[in-house]
Amino acid sequence: MIIPVILAGGVGSRLWPLSRQLNPKQFIALSASASATDVDSQTLFQATLARLDGITGLAAPIVICNEEHRFLVAEQLRVLGINNASILLEPEGRNTAPAVTLASLLAARHAELQTVPGSHESDEPVLLVLPADHIIRDSAIFRRCVETGAEQARVGRLVTFGIEASYPETGYGYVKRDTSGDRQQGQNLAPTGDVDAFAVARFVEKPDAKTAAAYLADGSYYWNSGMFVFTADKWLQELTRLQPDMVSVCRDACQQTHQDGDFVRIDADVFASCPADSIDYAVMEKTADAVVIPMSAAWSDMGAWSALWDVSEHKTEDNNVVIGDVHCVDVKDSYLRSESRLVTAVGIENAVIVETADAVLVANKDQVQNVKQIVQWLEQQERPEAVSHTLVYRPWGSYESLAHGPGFQVKHIRVRPGAALSLQMHHHRAEHWVVISGEATVTCDERVFTLTANQSTFLPLGCKHRLQNNSDEWIELIEVQTGDYLGEDDIVRFEDVYGRVPTVK
Repeated sequence: MIIPVILAGGVGSRLWPLSRQLNPKQFIALSASASATDVDSQTLFQATLARLDGITGLAAPIVICNEEHRFLVAEQLRVLGINNASILLEPEGRNTAPAVTLASLLAARHAELQTVPGSHESDEPVLLVLPADHIIRDSAIFRRCVETGAEQARVGRLVTFGIEASYPETGYGYVKRDTSGDRQQGQNLAPTGDVDAFAVARFVEKPDAKTAAAYLADGSYYWNSGMFVFTADKWLQELTRLQPDMVSVCRDACQQTHQDGDFVRIDADVFASCPADSIDYAVMEKTADAVVIPMSAAWSDMGAWSALWDVSEHKTEDNNVVIGDVHCVDVKDSYLRSESRLVTAVGIENAVIVETADAVLVANKDQVQNVKQIVQWLEQQERPEAVSHTLVYRPWGSYESLAHGPGFQVKHIRVRPGAALSLQMHHHRAEHWVVISGEATVTCDERVFTLTANQSTFLPLGCKHRLQNNSDEWIELIEVQTGDYLGEDDIVRFEDVYGRVPTVK
C-alpha cells in the first residue's frame, strides 16, 4: 500500500500578507477568483490530497502539522470527505527529516490495520511524502510518476521527483541524474513504460543565474521538488545508519503517542531534543540508493507571488493576473489582488500588489523572494500582521475584528450549525452580544436562554458564559468587548468540545 504523508507545516512568509502564521498559504485557496474552477477554489492542502485519486493501493493519509493549525487541517479534510486520516501534531518544527521519521514509525505501527483491496498483511508500507503547498496541473503524469516511484521503493530505493526545468531558476535546488556510461541519458532504472528513473549523481544548492543557465543547457539537472517515495523500513534503516540520534529520539517520543480526538500527539518533552534536519541533508545526499524520476507535470512550489503569476491560467490581454475588486489603467505583466476593498493601479509593469484588510504589499515581481524580510521585521516589532488576519478561523466558525481602540473592540462572530464555543470567563473584559441572524443559545452563569435576530445580552466581567448554535443555520452576531485588556489569552476555559485543554479543572 501507498501511504501519503502530507507535510503541512510552515508559514509561507514569502506570500505575506495573505499567508500568516495562523493561516499559512497551504490552507488558502490562492487561485480563487471570479473565473476560478472548482480545482482553483480548493486550498493547496486540499488539492494535494485530491490529486492522489486514482493511484493504485492508496491508503489513509498521514498529515503532519503544527498544533496551532490542527483545526484547519481537520476541517479541510472533512470538506474533502476524508475521515480516516491520521493527523500527527508536531510539538515544534524540527524540519522534514524528523517529521518523516515520525510518520514512518506511525505507518509501521499501523500498517496491519490498513485495508487496501489486493494488499496483503505482509505488504511493507510505501510512504509518498508530499509538501502541502505545491501546484501540479497535470495530475495524470503525477500519478504515473508516483506509481513508478512506488515500484522503485519496493526494491529498496529512495526516490525523489525531479522537475524538468523550463528556465534557469535560481530559487530552487537541483538534482543531477547519474550519466556515467552515457553522458546524455545514463542507465534508466525503469526501462519499461513511459516513466524513467535514474540514479542520483548529486544534489546541488540554489545556483546563481550563470550556473542555473549551465544546468538548463546540460539537460541532466532537474529542479528539486521536495517530493519523495520510499518504504518506511528503508528510510529508518538509512537514517539509523546516518543519524542514529534522530531515530532514537523519535522512537522514544512515539512511545508516548496518544490519541486526542482527531489528533495524534507525541511526547513533547522528548521530541524537543530531536536534531533538526531536512530529508535531503539527512539521507538523500548521503545514501547510495537515491533515485530521481523526471517529472513534467506543470509543477510549482508556490514559494513567492511571482509563482502565482506564472501558473495562473486567467491572465488578461495585458498579461495581468487580477483577483478581487481591482481596476487597472496601462498596467502590464503584473499580479494584483484585493481581499477587502477597491484597489486601483496606473502605469506600472512587472509589479505585485496584494491588499488585505490590515496590510498592503507593493513589490517588483523580480524582488518577491525578499518579502520574507518584511515578515522578519514584523516579527521583530511584534506586529500582529505577521501572525493573523483580522478574520480568524476557529473550529466553531470565525471571528473578524471590525474596530478597536483604548478599552474596546468590536468583532463579527459566525458560529456554524451544531457548534459551540467553550464554557469560559474573562478576568479583564465584559462583552455585549447582538444577534444579527440565527438562533443563539446563551449560557451566563446559571441562566440558559435563547436570542434571535435583533436581540442582545450583556455578559459582565467574570461570568461563566458560552455561545451555542443548536440550529441548522449559521449564527451571526456582533460582539462589543470593553475592559482594560482585550487579548485572546484572557480566556479561562472550563469545558470545550474541541479537545482544547481546559485551564481550570
